[in-house]
Amino acid sequence: MLAFVFFLAGSLPPAAALAAEPEPLPAAIAKMTPSVVAIIGKPVSSAKTVDNNRFNLAHGTGVIVRTDGYIITNAHVVKDMRNIVVVTSEGVSYPGKTTHYDEESDLALVKIEATGLPAAAFAASGDVHVGQTVMAIGTPLSFALRNSVSAGIVSGIDRAVHSRYQLIQTDAAINPGNSGGALINMQGQVVGINTLKYVSLGVDSLGFAIPVDTVQYVMGQFFKYGKVKRPYLGLELEESWEAVVGLPTKEGLKVSYVEPDSPAALAGVKKGDVLLSIEGKAINSLVAYYEVLKKYIPGDRISLRLQGASGAAVLDITVAEDPASASAKGPDQDNAGIDSDQGKTRIGDSHYGWSMDYPSGLIKAKQSPTGDSIGFGDSKGEFGVFIDVSEKQSEDLSAYGLLQKLASRTSNTVLDKQYVDRPEFPYARLTGKTSGGAYFQMRAFLKQDRIYYITLYVDKEENYQNSFKQNSYNDLLDTFGPRFDEQDSSLKDVSVYQNKNTVSTEYGITYDVPGDWKEDSHGSVISHSNKEGTESIALRVTSASSGDTLKDWAGRQEQKLLRLYEPDYRTASGLKETTVGGVTAYEDVLGSTMGDKWNMRHVFYLIKDKFKYRLEFAFPKETDEQHIESLILDTVKSVKFDKESLNKTVGFIQDDDDLADPSKTYTYTNATYKYSVQVPEIWSTTDYERDTSVDSKYKTFSFIGGSFTIEADDRTPLDDVVKRVSQNYKKSADNDADYQYTESDSEAFGGEVKLYELAYKTKASPYTQKEYIFHRGSITYTVRVRINDAVKTVDHANRIEACLASLKITAGTK
Repeated sequence: MLAFVFFLAGSLPPAAALAAEPEPLPAAIAKMTPSVVAIIGKPVSSAKTVDNNRFNLAHGTGVIVRTDGYIITNAHVVKDMRNIVVVTSEGVSYPGKTTHYDEESDLALVKIEATGLPAAAFAASGDVHVGQTVMAIGTPLSFALRNSVSAGIVSGIDRAVHSRYQLIQTDAAINPGNSGGALINMQGQVVGINTLKYVSLGVDSLGFAIPVDTVQYVMGQFFKYGKVKRPYLGLELEESWEAVVGLPTKEGLKVSYVEPDSPAALAGVKKGDVLLSIEGKAINSLVAYYEVLKKYIPGDRISLRLQGASGAAVLDITVAEDPASASAKGPDQDNAGIDSDQGKTRIGDSHYGWSMDYPSGLIKAKQSPTGDSIGFGDSKGEFGVFIDVSEKQSEDLSAYGLLQKLASRTSNTVLDKQYVDRPEFPYARLTGKTSGGAYFQMRAFLKQDRIYYITLYVDKEENYQNSFKQNSYNDLLDTFGPRFDEQDSSLKDVSVYQNKNTVSTEYGITYDVPGDWKEDSHGSVISHSNKEGTESIALRVTSASSGDTLKDWAGRQEQKLLRLYEPDYRTASGLKETTVGGVTAYEDVLGSTMGDKWNMRHVFYLIKDKFKYRLEFAFPKETDEQHIESLILDTVKSVKFDKESLNKTVGFIQDDDDLADPSKTYTYTNATYKYSVQVPEIWSTTDYERDTSVDSKYKTFSFIGGSFTIEADDRTPLDDVVKRVSQNYKKSADNDADYQYTESDSEAFGGEVKLYELAYKTKASPYTQKEYIFHRGSITYTVRVRINDAVKTVDHANRIEACLASLKITAGTK
């Protein structure tokens, strides 16, 4: 029978042979096309504000996976998209909403309210081979090009690029807009979901698709749990050099970090161990590691074979849920599917205080950087509206004066000019015609020291002469007024003076700060403060050490303050567990004072992905409590973690607090002025004094609330120095009863010294001071130690005494 079929086909003319069986490519395309949809919506900038041009749209592609309206697409397609509309291959439009979202796999589900849709068929994961013919169907470059098809072959099936999962590489053209579309085989089955996310634009014949097994794994989790419950062991792993460059290797993955209290830590995995296999499956790359873990869900028990310092071992571990997936949510779900223009019927500026109606065809065309000038255009091109605000004007302008101001703004033909004494907002009005034939109407409103000018231009005379359209123009102008109602939810604010600025960092974290705060950052500390410098928000990022826990770290930070200050000069609320950006955190409210003014710090401690984040709010104690609570709440609510925004070059950032040892000292030697001293490492010195190649006459070592100073004078006699210092002490004591001092002769530093002991009990910052003046060789030395009562702890006193005792003078004795 088979031979007969071949004979029959071979005996037919060429055209008849082709007609006997449809061409495979068109047939596959025809089968798949009804299941591919275009996805369009409003783009959102990185600052999370929707583009003001309501006709500026973003687009991508999706694939129908269930007949009841579920569509798979890329997460990056819908991440920054609002007001989603799904358009089928037949041109039918449906409003859509992102229901499930997973950035790690770059997959998301969009739901439309429809039934009986043609769901796509999926190929088996084992049916994809290198060299296999495939086609990409999507909406490249422009929505007008929806349902475009490009053909190619599978170039590779185990690519990793920047994904934690394997990708299919293809030379089929995958252009912007193709993302989320289908990569299909010759049978019209989906073998992958196209993604442009992992390739630089402009590279030819290099596209990637998410394999069908990953797609089905993620969809299965979406429909079962509402999210991807990703397995978590708590390990940071390093690949071998061969794995990094893509060469075959049998080496395992080195453990570079073990998350405290994680399943791996509890099972006994140590930093430096080498992971060889999971459940008998060899692990030699990070992609292989994540591909194996895909088979398990939180709660499953798996065995790991590791090579440690004492040899190979097999450890049983109960898989936990990845904290990132446990707290995962869609892209700003509170506003998903909402256009910033939706429900807005008025538009205005909250800073300059004006508003007007917002008809559907009005598009913002231009705005000055300071926001005092803005222009709008009609989408049909019939008219334009321009608003200017002039400040620092005379508040007592008469009707005549306002008309003169208005008339001075144009040299064109005037058709009408008058003052309209309207009850709420009277205004000056001027109608005219330009030399080019355009008609315009200008109005001027005076409110306090501002003049608001609004001008409407109509290019074509037939539009202006049309009584119906002229009335509509006047109606629009009549809605303008120098007022802005912040309680009006239908009012869209176009002010350039935003209340918040989003701080983007190199460390995978973003958060909002007040818009008028200034930045003062250094190193891995990002700081913003208000104009007065009284309030600040600071983020400090360092690396977590293996074995350290969040609670231990936060506890050490609190103890550091308690050890630094005397009990009457500090407060601590105690650690309280909370959540910031979906991550477990501890918060603490710390207070300290040097006297009568208390400084408060509300601190949040987080550990995520081997980094420690310390978010600190600093403010005076007398600051309005409600204001501070609102500032902290708004900022903490805005915190977001995005692993993709983490700068890949960020390495290990040492936390100095983990290394600092208050008992450690170093030797400072001044050869020119012949002395040396043992100084605590935790004390600091000024930048210009850090140059040890230059011996300074004046050297100060500082610590919080105090200082240790050595002066060396080789020109002034001892008696002259003592006389001057004595006079200064006496003058200060005569002027201030709280300034109490004694003067005596004593022995120190190998000889006689003049000793001044001061106790200044000022309310602002009480302190004590000892000042030693003596002569050795040809040099007069002054050693001054000052410490505030607030930090006069036993530890500080011991360090100061040890430093004084270590001072060695080599200039001789006199």
